Amino acid sequence: MLVAGFDSSTQSCKLVIRDAETGELIRQGRASHLPGTEVDPANWWAAAQEATAAAGGLDDVTAISVAGQQHGMVALDADGNVVRDALLWNDTRSAGAARDLIAEFGQETLVERTGLVPVASFTITKLRWLRDAEPENAARVAAVALPHDWLTWRLLGYGPAGESPLGADLTKLTTDRSDASGTGYWSPFTGEYDRELLVAALGHDVILPRVLGPSEVAGKTPAGALVAAGAGDNAGAALGLNARAGDVVVSIGTSGTVFSVADRPVVDPQGGLAGFADATGEFLPLSATLNAARVIDTTAEVLGVDHEEFGRLAASAQIGSGGLAFVPYLDGERTPDLPNATASLLGMTRGSFTRENLARAAVEGMLGSLAQALDAHRALGVEAKRVMLIGGAALSEGVRAVAPTLFEVPVEIPAPGEYVADGAARQAAWVATGQRPDWPVETIARLEPAPDAALRARYAAAEGLAREAEEEGRGLHAV
Repeated sequence: MLVAGFDSSTQSCKLVIRDAETGELIRQGRASHLPGTEVDPANWWAAAQEATAAAGGLDDVTAISVAGQQHGMVALDADGNVVRDALLWNDTRSAGAARDLIAEFGQETLVERTGLVPVASFTITKLRWLRDAEPENAARVAAVALPHDWLTWRLLGYGPAGESPLGADLTKLTTDRSDASGTGYWSPFTGEYDRELLVAALGHDVILPRVLGPSEVAGKTPAGALVAAGAGDNAGAALGLNARAGDVVVSIGTSGTVFSVADRPVVDPQGGLAGFADATGEFLPLSATLNAARVIDTTAEVLGVDHEEFGRLAASAQIGSGGLAFVPYLDGERTPDLPNATASLLGMTRGSFTRENLARAAVEGMLGSLAQALDAHRALGVEAKRVMLIGGAALSEGVRAVAPTLFEVPVEIPAPGEYVADGAARQAAWVATGQRPDWPVETIARLEPAPDAALRARYAAAEGLAREAEEEGRGLHAV
């Protein structure tokens, strides 16, 4: 029996087809997405079809699941048409809307109701932005979905009127707990939508996807394959890694994420983490940074080296980069919530300002932000026994050299893989067989902790300077 898992991420669509019993990879496909922070969802559907063709089709697949980038706003009219291009999680134009919602309801109240402090990433703030900036478009909205919800709906045969086999039945939209928990208008405590918050954001009530359980079936494709609930990308990765309580996953991709598995809701009134649900019936407290692998990409480009040479340069420098500190907010930041912050390079002297130190400082700054995010989890009682470090950057010699100095628990690096798509495939197998699969996950490296307190303190101080600068409405310049 074969099952399929899609990962519709910011940059591409990946598809894996696995044996439901053993987890063996049978075949896979991939297609690129268009760049940008707002995208016509039709491009996701086209990429999913391209990835399917590259993987040899789905004719022999019993069950399918879709994991996708969280928070994106897919607004649909009564005929199933997309009202405007979807705003993605990394579109920060709704930062002001987030502040407005906090002012109206109060930060602690919002956390109590949804487990979240609104930031520009979340769907609720994008809906408020739409109401204020594009009122005519807002008035047309009849349903709001997330990227994975919309793709699941299309797989089931629904879509714009006249363009899909089953028409534009918006009541057939479905989602799961993990993705619903990232909207800002769903409660992980009650398992219900908070309609008052939805209306406060958009200005009127709309159809929202039905929230399915971890092994519940959304329906069947026109060809007869079962379709699972799907998941948000981070919950998909946690399921793909078979993460359990005590595991903390640190993912270095377009964004950086720190998420841990918990058997209870975990909330932070200060907004240091989001109290998400996971794809298994438990909870997935998560912190996300906007600046992750692209910090390495940008610095490598400035240095004129490829990623392999960049890693060698970073690994060859001493801990602390000779006093150089790189505050990596090249795209503003989400955690901490500093959408207008800028990146900074501190501590430059004739001795410290070398190629090696610059490379290492970029890695220390990027991983330092993620280590501080993990601190927020621990402060709220989350147990951390090991860090599972994933993403292409986890293979970097420089990242492996720096990680033990910043994380205070063992760091394990799983073999490279499409863990979000694998999580979707595990969910599809769960639907097909009735049991959560326990496929093995290979570990290729284990790094013992060697934390450096001085390094951690330096980056905590640098973050404080960046926060002060953003609050004063100016950039922090290199000094």
